[in-house]
Amino acid sequence: MDERELENVYSIPVNYTDSGKLLGGLLSWRNAIETIILVVALGFVELKLIPMPDMVKVVVMTITLVPLAIFSAMGVDGDSLLQFLGRILKHLFKRKKLHFKRVDVKNEEK
Repeated sequence: MDERELENVYSIPVNYTDSGKLLGGLLSWRNAIETIILVVALGFVELKLIPMPDMVKVVVMTITLVPLAIFSAMGVDGDSLLQFLGRILKHLFKRKKLHFKRVDVKNEEK
């Protein structure tokens, strides 16, 4: 056998399984939907409740909604924002309290 036949090793690219995502594997569907809902809801609230001229509303909405949309689209540690919030709430309600027994060195030597 030739050595050429044995050297047919191909590496599988990282984005091979990213077929169910948007923008070439950059954004998952869940993060995209949560981002759209969050931006539309907060944008509507800001649009209706800010008692300022229209130009100021546009600037305030741009300053607040664009970073929020980017953060929401990226997610936290591979999870969407709602998944991350669920993990935090689960930890807060089901955490255990540790009680340490005090060890007195003087009494143990006797």
